[in-house]
Amino acid sequence: MKPEEVSMFPVGGKNEAFSKYFTGQSYLSMLTTKGVAIGNVTFEPGCRNNWHIHHAKSGGGQILLCTAGRGYYQEWGKEARELHPGDVVVIPAEVKHWHGAASDSWFAHLAVEVPGEDTANEWCEAVSDEEYSKLK
Repeated sequence: MKPEEVSMFPVGGKNEAFSKYFTGQSYLSMLTTKGVAIGNVTFEPGCRNNWHIHHAKSGGGQILLCTAGRGYYQEWGKEARELHPGDVVVIPAEVKHWHGAASDSWFAHLAVEVPGEDTANEWCEAVSDEEYSKLK
């Protein structure tokens, strides 16, 4: 499958700017950066981002609108949640988490950055291959 066959939204180019925070290949197309930033993030099979936290003094966080394929979302200390098109994940500020594709499926979601005060992302450690391989 080609990346452009995964989503109804533009896939964009290889996500080189953030590649050090991903295991595997992802693609990014910013759909808008005015008002509320929304990016279409596409993951090749097995691709996932590192654990990370969306910090904010108030407001902030992220909303994922799943559009294609099969993936996962996991909060620190909790079981991973399997994701499918139509699923919505609301990620409050200050919650350590990761998201990405299943090992056998492409995955795409719209990443909606929730406006807030003094927002910043903190990138943490990679999701280990051992931890990831436990997912079905």
